[in-house]
Amino acid sequence: MPVLGTEDYGVGPVRVSFLLLGPQGAPVYREDIRVWVNKARGAQPIGGHSLAVVPAVLEQIGVPGAKQDLGDITRLYVAHFRAPSAGPFSLVAQSTSGKRVVATWTITVRKHPRAPADGSQAIAADTPTIASTHGNLRELTTRTPPDKSLLRYSVAGSLHAHKPFVVVFATPKFCTSRTCGPVVDVVDAVRKEVGPGKTGIRYIHVEVYKDNNPGLGYNQWFKQWHLPTEPWTFLVGKDGKIKARFEGSVSVAELAASVRKYLA
Repeated sequence: MPVLGTEDYGVGPVRVSFLLLGPQGAPVYREDIRVWVNKARGAQPIGGHSLAVVPAVLEQIGVPGAKQDLGDITRLYVAHFRAPSAGPFSLVAQSTSGKRVVATWTITVRKHPRAPADGSQAIAADTPTIASTHGNLRELTTRTPPDKSLLRYSVAGSLHAHKPFVVVFATPKFCTSRTCGPVVDVVDAVRKEVGPGKTGIRYIHVEVYKDNNPGLGYNQWFKQWHLPTEPWTFLVGKDGKIKARFEGSVSVAELAASVRKYLA
């Protein structure tokens, strides 16, 4: 059975992440999974005509080599395709060799996604920083130890300075989904790997709950960005436009490749 890690899709590029679980609930990891995509009357089986047939790439959750409590969920399938129009689409994930694996589900593609879309203007939220909170790290992050390198810049300040940046909206302490993963750690790992360098790329972490308390609901910056879920990671160029967006878990390899492509 499939467990989706994404749910917000718009016309154009679509990134779908998912788990495949066996009868006992254990994850199924196969390198030969392909995804057949069609309008919602049903994706075609192998050999039939479909809107798209794309590979499902296994991406690692979290940071390679790091000590992480991920349980049995260590990788996630990611598939990309283009949706030419809004409406329901059916997806069939199926193995192409060996023991048969198949899973079917439907997604809804909106004319405009709820979260900011690729190519749209980033929202100038005046997110908190170490300076604006006078060094109050408990107010800024639920990560242990605090991710100081991701708390130096605000979204609004980075847009005003025309600096490219990566911003992750996530709560390390309260992430409970099997598919969300330690995304803040991933962003920090990409910062170390790609670095600001000569491009001056900034890396920003924004918590999602008021006073870092899930009982108080989402905070103003999360709401300003119209985010329907968490975590979310966005790449924003010097022109203030969103170049790429990642809902849910994203691997170091996937994010680093995107940062190099769009920002470096």
